[in-house]
Amino acid sequence: MKLYRSTIGNFVERDSLFYRIPVDDWDTLVCTDRFNDNVHDATKGMGYTSQEIGEVLSPVVSQEVWAAGVTYYRSRNARMEESKTAGGGDFYDRVYAAERPELFFKATGRRVVGPGGGVRIRSDAAWSVPEPELTLLVNSVGQILGYTIGNDMSSRDIEGENPLYLPQAKVYDGSCALGPCVQLAEGPLDYSAKINMEITRSGKAVFTGSTSLAELKRKPEQLVQYLFRDNSFPQGVYLMTGTGVVPADEFSLASGDAIRITIDGIGTLENVVL
Repeated sequence: MKLYRSTIGNFVERDSLFYRIPVDDWDTLVCTDRFNDNVHDATKGMGYTSQEIGEVLSPVVSQEVWAAGVTYYRSRNARMEESKTAGGGDFYDRVYAAERPELFFKATGRRVVGPGGGVRIRSDAAWSVPEPELTLLVNSVGQILGYTIGNDMSSRDIEGENPLYLPQAKVYDGSCALGPCVQLAEGPLDYSAKINMEITRSGKAVFTGSTSLAELKRKPEQLVQYLFRDNSFPQGVYLMTGTGVVPADEFSLASGDAIRITIDGIGTLENVVL
C-alpha cells in the first residue's frame, strides 16, 4: 500500500483505489501510535479514484530531511574524483569502508519540493547534478514506516573545492524533492528494486542511468540507528540513503531540464529545474 498527502487530506492507495485516512494532519498521522490502525481502517471506507483526491503534495510537513553519503561504490568514486585536488580523495574512501556512515542535514520541510515542482541549482555553482535516492520515512521512535523517492540536488564543484563546503553544496532552497508517495514498509525491502533516472533537455534525453538497491552498501536499519544516536525527531524524519547514479563529469544541469526518477514499487518523481 502507498500513502499520499494531498490538498484535501491524506490517502492510502490499495489496488488502484484511494481511501481517505481520518487523520488530516500529516505530522499527527506519522507520529501516532495508531499509525497502522489508521491506515488499515481507512481501507474499510469508500474508495476514490486518483482524479478525486486533489493535488498530490510532497509527503512532508514538519519532518527534517537528512541524508547519507558515500553509500554506493559509484558515489565513492565520484566524490574521490571531484575532490582529489583538495585533498579529499583519501577520506571518501575511508568513509566508504568505515563502520560509521556519513550523515548530514539536508532540508527542513518548507525547503522540500513536491511532485511536479521546480528544483533549483545554486546561483554560484557551475557543476550541478541531481542524485536519485531511496528515502526512508522514520517515526519518532526510529521505526521505518515506509519508503519514498528523493532527489538530493548537489553542487559538485562547491563540494569538490573543499569537502568542508558540503553544507553549502547540499543545503539551499529547492535543493530537495520528495514524493510522490510513501510505500508502506509491510515486509522486507526488495533489494532487487531498480532506481532509474532520466534527464531531458528540450525534449531530448541528455542522461539516463540506473542502479539497484542491491548496490547499497549499508542497510537502512544501520543508517537509522546511527541517525538516532543522541538525536531526537519528535515529528519523525526522512533519511535519504545515498546515490548510485552519477552523471559523467562533463554533465551539469541547466534551467528547464526535466528530471524523472523511478524506483520499482514506489513510482516516479518528476521535477523541472528552475
